[in-house]
Amino acid sequence: MDTDDRSPDGAEVVVAGAGPAGLIAALAFAQAGFGVRLIGPEAGAQDRRTTALMAPSMAFLDRLGVRDAVSVEAAPLRTMRIVDVTRRLVRSGPVSFHASEIGEDAFGWNVPNAVLARELQAAVSAHPSITWTKAAIGDWQVGGDAVVAVPEGLPPVSARLAVAADGRASPAREAAGIRVLRHAYDQAALVFNFTHAREHGFVSTEFHTETGPFTQVPLPGRRSSLVWVLRPARAEELAALSDEDLSTLVEERMQSALGKVTVEPGRQVYPLSAAMPVSFARDRVALVGEAAHVFPPIGAQGLNLGIRDVRDLVDIAVRHAADPGAPAVLDAYSRRRRPDILARTGAVHALNRSLLSDMLPAQLARMAGLGLLGTFSPLRAFFMREGLEPGSGFASIFSGARKQIGR
Repeated sequence: MDTDDRSPDGAEVVVAGAGPAGLIAALAFAQAGFGVRLIGPEAGAQDRRTTALMAPSMAFLDRLGVRDAVSVEAAPLRTMRIVDVTRRLVRSGPVSFHASEIGEDAFGWNVPNAVLARELQAAVSAHPSITWTKAAIGDWQVGGDAVVAVPEGLPPVSARLAVAADGRASPAREAAGIRVLRHAYDQAALVFNFTHAREHGFVSTEFHTETGPFTQVPLPGRRSSLVWVLRPARAEELAALSDEDLSTLVEERMQSALGKVTVEPGRQVYPLSAAMPVSFARDRVALVGEAAHVFPPIGAQGLNLGIRDVRDLVDIAVRHAADPGAPAVLDAYSRRRRPDILARTGAVHALNRSLLSDMLPAQLARMAGLGLLGTFSPLRAFFMREGLEPGSGFASIFSGARKQIGR
């Protein structure tokens, strides 16, 4: 356990959780001029998963001074494809989205989680305004003019604001009495990396199957990461296969698009669920990351949404620097985040349900929607821009209308 003996037992902001969302929150608040106490053990060194960080998220990491170090070991995502490989009567044709269509070099970058954790941890450790206590929080005291976190075996830490980046189970959220609506899916994600004989061309392909998406995302070189959503028993069954047998299955599922496949060591299975708190802040506790939203790994939304949580919370707190945990701050944060979180969660849930449903109307609706995206370029551009940054699609429409009026 490492603590900094120079630090006081008080701080303006205490951040609970040292995963990516917590590390990013600590850096962002410190950069904004707040004294920060980060509390949580190191995590992520053994995580073999990857995270697709969209361009606005990478821009935020650039503000924090870690983008260059992260992007060296990441792969750009220049094209995203959706391919329907279900065996149902009604199927949609392939749809491709090219970043160049909206003037971008890439939609984002696929970053190994271990690399992201390493670089964020290094930046946090080097920041003079952050004190990192590498211990779990054993107790919380909320209410009044301060919130108090009690690290296990150490003195309490008081702060004006607590940022709950402590995951989907979030003890900080529980201490604040924020109720959560939960839903368990009869699905699990099998996650691993693999090498392939052909170049991926920085194309990410999401194959739609009857059990959920099978998503290949580029890594540097002739490597990709895979998130394969299956029924839980099937996911465990595939995770136990030999390397040769699993490689053959992956190649078949991908229709040999990348040639011969060889899976790498380190398979992980994650049960899928969804969770939505009834409020995103209360009693000087603000929720970010998986403490604020949990949903299936579809559409590269998870940490990107968490980074927007942090960005919005810091922006509001800066305008109320005298008391960043005041009720007015928390109310403003909840109001700002609710539309984005509800929209993204609802879209992911609807797409996932449409894949699982055998009902013809659901299949027709999905086919029609994907068909329209594939053939109507203005709608496709709007969809791509909104996927990167909420509101940017509408902003582009209004900007185009203003230019037409100006002519």
